[in-house]
This record gives sequence, C-alpha cells and structure tokens, in this order.
Amino acid sequence: QVQVVESGGGLVQAGESLRLSCAASGTILSINSMGWYRQAPGKQRDLVATITSGGSTVYADFVKGRFTISRDNAKNTVYLQMNSLKPEDTAVYYCNADVVTIYSGRYLFYWGKGTQVTVSS
Repeated sequence: QVQVVESGGGLVQAGESLRLSCAASGTILSINSMGWYRQAPGKQRDLVATITSGGSTVYADFVKGRFTISRDNAKNTVYLQMNSLKPEDTAVYYCNADVVTIYSGRYLFYWGKGTQVTVSS
C-alpha cells in the first residue's frame, strides 16, 4: 500500500557532503512526520532527524549544525543534507514516514529498506 524508498547514499571522504532523498508513494491520504534514522554495524538504530508536515524539526545532538532535514509535502519527499561528514557517520540510513492511507484510517509508520553511507578517513 505504501512504499518508502531512500536514495543518495554512497562513499565519501571525511569532510565531504551527501544529500539523501526519501520518497513515499502509494495509497496515501496524509503524512504526518517523516524522518531519518541510522544504524551502524552492531549498534541500535538511532534517530537522526525528523520533520513534521508543518516543518517542525528535531535533530540528534550528534548531527546538530552539520545535517539539515527538509521536506517537499507536494512530493511526499524528505531530504537529509549531510555536511562535514565524519567516519562515525558511517551507517545504513533509514527513512520513516507516519502515514494515513485510504485503507488504514489511522497513522502507521512505514520504513524504507535503507541506503548505505560510508565515510572514509
């Protein structure tokens, strides 16, 4: 019913930038929050940043001042601009969308399959 697809990951050197994109599609009536999470090998999945449909944002302390989340509501798309990347930012980055579909009648979280970000030193 709902597909969430991330793109934009890759291999970069420390100090460089990447921009991730995530598009939600399907039988969507409304999307509340959209967000980015990341999971490094052997670690738990952590919140990176979230944004509501009204533009309110929340950032993890470890990305404040370096990452910026933004959103295009008309395209059901969320972006994550990542600057000054560090080797410790290496992880699989997952997108999450809080969606009401024409079938569900309530908000449900949908996850993408993730995109790999690798930062070399």
